[in-house]
Amino acid sequence: MASTAYTRPSKPPGPVGDRRQPRLAKELGRIEPKKLGIGLVAGCCLALLTYISFARLFAIYSPVFESTSLVMKNAPPASMTVPGTDAVPVQQKIEVDDEKDLAKEPEQVEPKEPGFPEETKTEDKEEEPFQKDEKEEEAVVAAKPDGGETPTPEAKMTCDENAVDEGFPYARPSVCELTGDVRISPTEKTMYLVNPSSAGPFDENGEKKIRPYARKDTFLLPGVVEVTIKSVPSGAAAPECGRRHSVPAVVFSTAGYTDNFFHDNTDVLIPLFLSASHHAGEVQLLITNYKPWWVNKFAPLLKKLSNYEVINFDKEEAVHCFPGGQLGLYRDRDLIIGPHPTRNPRNLTMVDYNRFLRRAYGLPRDVPAVLGEKTGTRPKMLMIERKGTRKLLNLHAVRELCEQLGFDVTVAEAGAGDVRGFAGKVNAADVLLAVHGAGMTNQIFLPTGGVLVQIVPWGKMDWMATNFYGQPARDMQLRYVEYYVSEEETTLKDKYPRDHYVFKDPMAIHAQGWPGIAEIIMKQDVVVNMTRFKPFLLQALDQLQD
Repeated sequence: MASTAYTRPSKPPGPVGDRRQPRLAKELGRIEPKKLGIGLVAGCCLALLTYISFARLFAIYSPVFESTSLVMKNAPPASMTVPGTDAVPVQQKIEVDDEKDLAKEPEQVEPKEPGFPEETKTEDKEEEPFQKDEKEEEAVVAAKPDGGETPTPEAKMTCDENAVDEGFPYARPSVCELTGDVRISPTEKTMYLVNPSSAGPFDENGEKKIRPYARKDTFLLPGVVEVTIKSVPSGAAAPECGRRHSVPAVVFSTAGYTDNFFHDNTDVLIPLFLSASHHAGEVQLLITNYKPWWVNKFAPLLKKLSNYEVINFDKEEAVHCFPGGQLGLYRDRDLIIGPHPTRNPRNLTMVDYNRFLRRAYGLPRDVPAVLGEKTGTRPKMLMIERKGTRKLLNLHAVRELCEQLGFDVTVAEAGAGDVRGFAGKVNAADVLLAVHGAGMTNQIFLPTGGVLVQIVPWGKMDWMATNFYGQPARDMQLRYVEYYVSEEETTLKDKYPRDHYVFKDPMAIHAQGWPGIAEIIMKQDVVVNMTRFKPFLLQALDQLQD
């Protein structure tokens, strides 16, 4: 019989060497061998050994007893001690006995049966529950940058840079994504990546510098805090963690043209939505060029994107550690989110952004009102009034015409600090009417299927009108109507003679760059011709009923 269950003798409790010879053996010794065959003795012994072995084998495979694994090692339950010995913990005794057996019979090691729990080893004396030294605990946590919940992913860094948009006069900003042990030291303006392989788009010093503002503008970028990504070979070469996070980080800037509602969206909010919304709130935002009033102004959107308080990168002193991070924000065109394999792998659209805004601000309307004689509903129009430049000088006359055509008109000025309040006014409207300018950005709050009417000033503004507001409106699934003023409807006629290049060659204004556009085109006011303008209002009305 090859099984070790049959070859290893059992060991009853008690000191070794104190066994008494069985009475049956004594009696048999007194009988002459001739009168009792040797075969009978051998048969009895074999029967006895067979009985003991089968009983022990049954105990090994019995799932009923909690101490089955101890039976396999001929040991009592852990709560008991072996009689005749000092108070030595059971597991130590088991190990000593096993060592003796292995020394005698190295070829007869019991195989471990599947399904049995591991036994807990105990020490030679009773002690208080084991507690790690504080330094050891820190070392263990340091080995797991995410707080010990998940293993540290392999270090990796990819960057999207020098992406020139054909047809647009600027390149998209650089953005880098990091995976692994990422440590951010705001005081050093540095993101450390523990990167043993040193792989990545780093310079000869193992660094990559980025100004994380989502508009690559040579005029603005010098004012944006520059952040360095530094590759280090080990955690020991990076600063110690002062605070650990189990979510990735996104670092970006609120410098530049922020506080202009158009740029608030095109340069920060839409790129942030594109970069962070897929985290479903499980992301930590860190802001350079931190503006408290800006963060407060758009708090509902920031809280919708992140479940955590925003970190002021400029004043934070602690080193923050993350399982990954992103420096900079992905962007597309102004007020546009198009498909792209790397910048937009989840195929988000401006309709998704509109829906995000409605949920963040609690806006109730997803679609415009149903019009018609049966419902008795009048279409609601919101006219944005401008008080600076590009004013609609005959606004009241235009309002009267709109009301005669059946619109329920509200006039309001955009640009106030109460974003939620004005968003509610826009969302309550079916039609938004305004002269070209940042106020038209409020189209993002219109219900899907609403109508945007843009009054375009004089000066060959068709490219800007279409790309900044017309195409975005279509991408938001809005209906779009644009009205170009003639030279008779602009106040520029009162400033320049009719033979001036402003009228003869408006593109000469654009050749001067933004200073010329800002000084001439952006400072005009308009007085629309009511007869000429009326068909465009009727077009807006018709589109609502399609």
